[in-house]
Amino acid sequence: MAVNKVSGGSVLSLEVQTGVDAQGNPVCRSRNYKSVDPSAADQDLYDVAQAIAGLQSYTLSKISRVDNAQLVEA
Repeated sequence: MAVNKVSGGSVLSLEVQTGVDAQGNPVCRSRNYKSVDPSAADQDLYDVAQAIAGLQSYTLSKISRVDNAQLVEA
């Protein structure tokens, strides 16, 4: 049985450090940007994430790309 992958879109996620807790551990929050074109180049998404991070007062700690897809019978 053949299976096809049907793209379901992508999400660009930026994790920022918003402070520290009482024990001195970093407190992080995620900012998610949905409806990202799944054909967008990784470098382009990285550049956009860096530009968005430059507009924030919090420190960027991680950039993630999450690609969603559905597997269907051919």
